[in-house]
Amino acid sequence: MKMSKSLETIPFNIENVIARRARMGLVALATDHVIEHELSRLVHPIEGIQIYTTRIPMEPEVTPKSLHGMKQLLTNAAKTLLPGVSFNVIAYGCTSASVIIGEKEIGEAIQIAHPDVAITTPITACLAALKTLNATRVGLLTPYVEAVNQPIREYFKRNKIEIVKSATFSEIDDNRAGMITPDSIKRAVLEVFSGLDLDLIFISCTSLRAAELIPELETLLGVHVTSSNHALAWHMLRLSGVLDPLPRKGNLFSL
Repeated sequence: MKMSKSLETIPFNIENVIARRARMGLVALATDHVIEHELSRLVHPIEGIQIYTTRIPMEPEVTPKSLHGMKQLLTNAAKTLLPGVSFNVIAYGCTSASVIIGEKEIGEAIQIAHPDVAITTPITACLAALKTLNATRVGLLTPYVEAVNQPIREYFKRNKIEIVKSATFSEIDDNRAGMITPDSIKRAVLEVFSGLDLDLIFISCTSLRAAELIPELETLLGVHVTSSNHALAWHMLRLSGVLDPLPRKGNLFSL
């Protein structure tokens, strides 16, 4: 039987269906168990939204040294996000490292790989949420050890945000932080912040599973509540020009 020497070229169409409204990138920590799960649940009631994720090396121990060590790895990590394709926004998924490294430095490192793209981080998103909600008096819950907590409190202070009260699980291992139960987080928020004169409670760390708790906590406490992943998903949508309200996701998503 004689074989054809050439293959027929078949015509085809292309269309950006999956991310037709917004293509969003995420640089997640190698140790993060939670961020992809929560961001997906927060944004995917809206059709045509897609988050593409890459991972950046990170040691399980969350210390100022390990957090700062990611700075030199950011550009190469961002290069692995759909090379040659443009994004509406790219987020770096670490709250504490965003403070330790610096928002400006993170943006510059990612934009080497993806010039002119909008950049956000959990701390950037939190500050944007505070401004949107006119909130200046904050309760802060973290999983971090004190060497990481202190720079975060100072960062809020420099941005004219008063931390009325802070509390922590004091867990240095990011793998363990990702397995702290939502019930533990809910109990901590209610025990620590009930009855305080607050505008907002911020549950800091993309490894804490808190997004699902936010509507209930806002109802129980009568104040705004957000978390690293909650604020980040909202800010990624808004920077992408997606303004759809999602009131069942909490007060922030109504705006």
